[in-house]
Formats: sequence, C-alpha cells, structure tokens
Amino acid sequence: MKQSLSALVIGTCILFFMQTPAITQDREEIDVASLGPQVGERIPEFALPDQNGTVQTLESIMGEEGAMIVFHRSADW
Repeated sequence: MKQSLSALVIGTCILFFMQTPAITQDREEIDVASLGPQVGERIPEFALPDQNGTVQTLESIMGEEGAMIVFHRSADW
C-alpha cells in the first residue's frame, strides 16, 4: 500500500510539472561593463566601516601587490 501510494504521488507530481506552463519573465539585459569600476581601474578614496566597525580606507587595505575589492549582494539586502 505504501509503495503504491508513493508511486501515485510521484506520478501526480510528474504530470503536474509536465502540464504546468513555464512562467517566463521579460528581463532587460544589463550591460555590466557600464557598472562600477572596471578591472584595473583606480577607485576613489573611501572610508567605510567593516563588519567589526573598524573604519577601513583604500590605503589601509592596500598590500604590496594592490588590493582586490569585491562587492557582494547578500540575500538580506
């Protein structure tokens, strides 16, 4: 009985997904090359607090070989 019920549920789900039309969204293409600083481009001086509240500047994070700044959008923005 358990196996036949599982097969029925799986079969119903498969039929549902096969018959449900895909929802499409019209999305405007974004030209990422026009957004923000580009690779190798110098960025302006800044002073921003880090996750611990310590103010960081470009000078304070710059190492011998430069610095890599990555902007990451979190899920809770």
